[in-house]
Amino acid sequence: MHQAQQAYAAAAPVRTPRQAEHQIVAAVTARLAAALAAGDAARLAAAVHDNNRLWSALAADLASAGNALPVDLRARLLGLAGFALRQGHRLLRGEGGGEALVDLNTAVLRGLAGQPNAETASGAAA
Repeated sequence: MHQAQQAYAAAAPVRTPRQAEHQIVAAVTARLAAALAAGDAARLAAAVHDNNRLWSALAADLASAGNALPVDLRARLLGLAGFALRQGHRLLRGEGGGEALVDLNTAVLRGLAGQPNAETASGAAA
């Protein structure tokens, strides 16, 4: 019995879906920011690809009938997904910087952590 307790104690902690989303968005954002800072085109392309996959998956989930978020929030987040994907494609074409993607992901991280940004806290739409 003692061995079973040790095995379960060593297992990864249980995370909520929101915590798992936060961890994934944080990892993708960190890779994107690091690639931008390094100025390495191949690394940036891989990071943008990861970011596009993230936002595509989020968009698919938001569009699914089983998504429990309020419809207006889902619509706003789908709009952000479209923006993120367009910005990612522009970045891959060498058009503009990736700071907007890092800023967007960081805002999403704050939302997942329950920390509204300054605009949301003042009552403006996110």
